[in-house]
Amino acid sequence: MTRLRISFVLPLANLSGGTRTIAIYARALAARGHRVTLVSTNRPGPRLRSRLKGLVLGRGWAGPPPLGPSHLDGTGLPHRRLPTARPVVDADLPDADVVVATWWITAEWVAALSPAKGAKVQLVQGNDAEVVGLPTARVEATWRLPLHRVVVSRWLADLARARQAVGEVSYVPNGVDTGHFTAPERGRRAVPTVGLVYADTAVKGCDVALEAYERARRALPDLRLLVFSSEPISPRLPLPPGAALHLQPDQGDIPGLYAACDAWLWPSRSEGFGLPILEAMACRTPVIAAPAGAAPELLAEGGGVLLPEAAAEPMAAAIVRICGLPDAEWRALSARARAVAEAHGWERSVDLLEQALQAAAARRAGLS
Repeated sequence: MTRLRISFVLPLANLSGGTRTIAIYARALAARGHRVTLVSTNRPGPRLRSRLKGLVLGRGWAGPPPLGPSHLDGTGLPHRRLPTARPVVDADLPDADVVVATWWITAEWVAALSPAKGAKVQLVQGNDAEVVGLPTARVEATWRLPLHRVVVSRWLADLARARQAVGEVSYVPNGVDTGHFTAPERGRRAVPTVGLVYADTAVKGCDVALEAYERARRALPDLRLLVFSSEPISPRLPLPPGAALHLQPDQGDIPGLYAACDAWLWPSRSEGFGLPILEAMACRTPVIAAPAGAAPELLAEGGGVLLPEAAAEPMAAAIVRICGLPDAEWRALSARARAVAEAHGWERSVDLLEQALQAAAARRAGLS
């Protein structure tokens, strides 16, 4: 198999699940002998009015906010973080065989690069047109850019067809590291506990999960809630009293958080894939999920409950049901969750991505 020179272009490297997926792929491809380069931008700086005000008040000319930690830290791969928020251009990238856009705006940048930067690919991890505040028409137009798209779930493949996407489309579902995300066999907890990844974004549906928790407590008064988050809790979406919050937990601690629960709540209204589904299942924790992202295809294999919609009432009913199962039945559900996760390891995903990148590079070489 040909060893490729591969560049990934990110809008901002951070602690999001999307960045973590890119980091996993970048490391795995490098381990297979490919030459991988990563380029990301900075956050936008303050508006001109704020900068001028800073000068008047003697605080000086404000620059962009400092770059925070990201999942790309510690990969050992070349990573250029641009000092400002601007488009990535030819001068920022080495010549390569493949260049991969990782978000809608980076698709615009990659489409404008010279052919020397490689065959143009877009890794699509969600429907960015649904994100509030983004220019919907401009985002939708990126589907018509001549890029080879790699989509992480079947519904995104359907969306590509519906949007009449220009270029090839490859289905490459995300995977899970079942060596890292693992836990010993166990029974149902003496004190019922459910868990949640917190995000103060409407599409993530945390409001649904928090309401479902409160409803479930009417039937299970001792029900506990465990939450981890990469961001501080917003006053717009507070946690209920007594919730156990783990803010920016160490990656090594996350499997234990999943395993401390009888069920994991995944209430997203819209999602590209939904990595916490597989991570929780790998830690032998059944998942209660709304029908977004890859939840329908994953939970069709068992290991949890697929809800009819992202709504509090059916999620609360599922919490009460799973937390009230006899121990033997809960253990069987837990074992099935682990089995589903084991069938979706990252090695399979990397194989599929590698094949897609090889195909894109070969097509470009044949046309040049």
